[in-house]
Amino acid sequence: MSNVTLEIAGRRYTIACAEGEEPHIEMLGASIHNKLTQLDNLTGQSPERILLYGALLLADELHETKTSAPAAAPQTTGADDDQARRLEELADKLEGMASQLEAAG
Repeated sequence: MSNVTLEIAGRRYTIACAEGEEPHIEMLGASIHNKLTQLDNLTGQSPERILLYGALLLADELHETKTSAPAAAPQTTGADDDQARRLEELADKLEGMASQLEAAG
């Protein structure tokens, strides 16, 4: 087991991951951070709410990708399916974490 520290919206989060997954987790964290930089006026929002916004933006992007794909799109590879599944799982985890943190605060 390994740990990765991500900086998202000015806060640091340490995430446990399997050995060798560190670069992938760092890339996902950067993706969340980049999505949040697109939002205006996050000042005064709780960290939980900020993460929730990031999760919602990524979930919306994933949904748009799935629903806008043409019916005759080429077959995806197992790697594409695995990446989509992992993004969905990450969005679910982030939403769960945001809910727990918001309930605790």
